[in-house]
Amino acid sequence: MENFGIDSALKNLGVSTNNNGTSTGSKSSGKGGELKSFSPVNGQYIGSVSTTTREEYDQVVATAQKAFLDWREVTAPARGEIVRQFGEKLRKHKADLGKLVSYEMGKSYQEGLGEVQEMIDICDFAVGLSRQLHGLTIKSERPGHHMQEQWHPLGVVGIISAFNFPVAVWSWNTALAWVCGDVCIWKPSEKTPLCAVACQNLIAEVLKDNQMPEGISCMINGDYQVGEYMTKDERVPLVSATGSIRMGKIVGQTVAARLGKSILELGGNNAIIVTPEADLKMTIIGSVFGAVGTAGQRCTSTRRLIIHESIYDKVKDALVNAYKQLKIGNPLDENNHVGPLIDTDAVKNYTNAIEAVQKEGGRILVEGGVLQGSGYESGCYVKPCIVEAENHYATVQEETFAPILYLIKYSGDVNDALAIQNGVKQGLSSAIMTNSVREAYQFLSASGSDCGIANVNIGTSGAEIGGAFGGEKETGGGRESGSDAWKGYMRRQTNTINYTDKLPLAQGIKFDLG
Repeated sequence: MENFGIDSALKNLGVSTNNNGTSTGSKSSGKGGELKSFSPVNGQYIGSVSTTTREEYDQVVATAQKAFLDWREVTAPARGEIVRQFGEKLRKHKADLGKLVSYEMGKSYQEGLGEVQEMIDICDFAVGLSRQLHGLTIKSERPGHHMQEQWHPLGVVGIISAFNFPVAVWSWNTALAWVCGDVCIWKPSEKTPLCAVACQNLIAEVLKDNQMPEGISCMINGDYQVGEYMTKDERVPLVSATGSIRMGKIVGQTVAARLGKSILELGGNNAIIVTPEADLKMTIIGSVFGAVGTAGQRCTSTRRLIIHESIYDKVKDALVNAYKQLKIGNPLDENNHVGPLIDTDAVKNYTNAIEAVQKEGGRILVEGGVLQGSGYESGCYVKPCIVEAENHYATVQEETFAPILYLIKYSGDVNDALAIQNGVKQGLSSAIMTNSVREAYQFLSASGSDCGIANVNIGTSGAEIGGAFGGEKETGGGRESGSDAWKGYMRRQTNTINYTDKLPLAQGIKFDLG
């Protein structure tokens, strides 16, 4: 299989076949295990990292804590300058990092480049934010008193990221945390460790060039046990975790048990409502990309299409025809639309879901299956599948991280469609396709979509960094990226200043000692 410049990209990013999986500026003790990374593109071995031992983890936290004492005293605009330089470093290595993301994770090269661009965008956002970490002034009920609200850094922020966005989600958290004055410890997915090594190499260069403490950005590697080190650690006041609902419940409960803070970005079961007022061409483009982009492995992937009965057959036929045009293969070849799933376990989940939904009564419209033969040696390539189904099916109610799209028919008005859309336990992203202003605003109203993201005439995926990203219900309720998500990485403090020679008490209380 053509290499597409992967060897050169790895070299430029400082990623070797054997990498230190614990990054604090010191070498691994070698006591941990070895975590090997294989590409889902061709099944080939890429490299390995050493897993983090408990002793090494404690060293990482100690290094981060020490760095925080200095970093919090650096002015916020100066911290923003460090983030700006990191953004420039990403611009320089965009093609290399985009290739590594594509090769190690399996998404298309264009999506890999897009993910790195998201990193660049959040750096730009954070640079501007570094001069806008504003509080409030509040009028006091007591004469001669001034009240204000200000925000301070929390300390050490733990970040647990998932394989499907191996670099972008880390940057959403860390760019904001850094300008807020926090230091970060990153536990990347064990399925994409080399992408994390590359990012850590880049930020380490920036910190060294600016004579900043190495502990501002730390990395640990390993399985769920390494993640447990952070979630149970009282020295880590905030843990931001992205992953499955099952994982998020464990993290949330563990962090809450020690009264820590968590930002949870969990599963999605995202739907597009297609009304009789929809633009059919836009609907097909948004639905197909939403369903098959990243091989259905986005938390915002379109999993359900809720179509009005009057246009159901027309939309169905157009979708089936569009799926016939999809090209599946090496994601580094830009002629292909769909790459592989992350591993053979994901393939098994995909085939099990198709089998299960058929047993419940689902009718296959576009047949799925695992691809074999030349170019598909990794065993991770599958065919995007379309199934006619009912919303109440147990399989439809769960998120399957794979390119399976369920078509669901509705009758009545948009409220009937909303009842179906909202009738799942997840609440991340949603969309409606309509040219009706009334339908659009009903969808966006308090009685409309119950998701954290609600789009009109675009699909469910492709969020911009300017808006806060996250969802409701079992999606976790967390918010990352834009808007005022930065407040999640800081602690709020209310101040009252008395500039008189008297001490009146609040609520008119009298306390006379004379």
